[in-house]
Amino acid sequence: MSISIQTNVTSLFAQQALAQNSTFESKTIQQLTSGFRINSSGDDAAGLAVANLYRSQIAELQQGVRNANDGISVFQTIDGGLNNISQILDRLRTLATQSASATFAGDRSTLNNEFQSQLAEINRQASNIGLNTGGTYNTQISVYIGGASSAANAVVKVDLSGANNGVDATALGLNTSSVAGGGTSLTGNSVRLDDSAVSFLVSGSQAFTFNIAGPTGAAATVVATVSGGSSGLSGTQVISSLNSQLQASGITASIGANGQLQFSGNVAFTLGAAGAASAGNAVATAASTIPTNTGDYNINSAFAAIVGTNETLTFQNANGSYNVSLPAGVAAATIQALNTQLAGSGITAVLGANGTDINIQSGNAFSVNQTAAAGTSGGLFAGTGAEAVTAPSANASGTGNASAALVALTSAVSRLGLVQGRVGTGENVFANAINLADSQVTNLSAAQSSIRDADVAAAAANLTKAQTLIQSSIAALAQANALPAAVLKLLQ
Repeated sequence: MSISIQTNVTSLFAQQALAQNSTFESKTIQQLTSGFRINSSGDDAAGLAVANLYRSQIAELQQGVRNANDGISVFQTIDGGLNNISQILDRLRTLATQSASATFAGDRSTLNNEFQSQLAEINRQASNIGLNTGGTYNTQISVYIGGASSAANAVVKVDLSGANNGVDATALGLNTSSVAGGGTSLTGNSVRLDDSAVSFLVSGSQAFTFNIAGPTGAAATVVATVSGGSSGLSGTQVISSLNSQLQASGITASIGANGQLQFSGNVAFTLGAAGAASAGNAVATAASTIPTNTGDYNINSAFAAIVGTNETLTFQNANGSYNVSLPAGVAAATIQALNTQLAGSGITAVLGANGTDINIQSGNAFSVNQTAAAGTSGGLFAGTGAEAVTAPSANASGTGNASAALVALTSAVSRLGLVQGRVGTGENVFANAINLADSQVTNLSAAQSSIRDADVAAAAANLTKAQTLIQSSIAALAQANALPAAVLKLLQ
């Protein structure tokens, strides 16, 4: 290489090396101070794009974890409310059990007042936790967590929609429950009071004797006598006369849909007797009884065994019609035959407290039509052909509503348990989603770090190297700049 005064090539090489070493030192210092290997797209454009994608996914997942934690908080609030409702159901069962006992000597209306208040509290708490029918959380609860290739898989859902997930009194099947004493309806079976052409009890009278069950089981007797006077009474006048006498006893007379005399009341009662009319058209003849309340329906022990030819009974209630054929036999065999053939009807036969009577129980009203074959000498029901069923006896104390409430409460506890299970499942589903999201955040952070973060040890070594190279470059540049001056010695 020739020696030139005009162009100092060696110096130019030294300057270029010094500039490169200075840039290297600058980037190394930037990596050490920022902690990132990539501080601008110029450092690694492809790496920066991938790292930014990971960072975006991490941000989405972190917010998704917060969303799921909020969801767990909602479920925990709901779960606390469900526990409270469960305790209220325990109290309702206690009240119903107390009222269902024939030995209860208190006032069932007092029990029912608390029972209804507790039902109202169930409705209030169900509304507060959003699981009343159509409530805030009586729906499909969804939480967006992210971390999936499709939007559908990024959402975690828990279904609490529909009546099956409601916990208010209606959804639990308790809205019509009561532990008050049941009422009774009795209907005469012959005379139509709505016949305007008939005058009743002309110059005569007819007495009706009622046995009314008191809160302690003791029966009170009330007699209502209808007198027709010289011109007789219309059906409407008959009803008015009866109601004026029975109002204080809680019994109401009316004309039924079939035109017959009908009694109803808010207390348990039986029509002990409808006396014969002393003169004129009787208001009612031999009466059959059709109970409309819940309760225990008793069969007198005098008819507890069937002798000779089989007897056929037809039971009918809201669940349908049931034909029961009873063979000849004693009470125990009759009870077994009844329960076998009435399975699924909600009607049950048990042996009475005295060990001889047969007690037919149901949570709902039912009627019985009896068909006794010719030659039957002793059937379960007196009389033949006509619809006949005994009403709650005077000492039944109206336990039927409470018995029905106990059945409803058993179902309500089961329904509430299913809802609690679904809420608990929801908590676990969200917790599992959080665990997955946390794992994804960890792995994505590691992937982002491997691409973008600086290797501090390597950067520190590079800084030392850069500083050494800069010092070396400066020294070499000084020597290179001195070369043109050395040429002058050749001219001496």
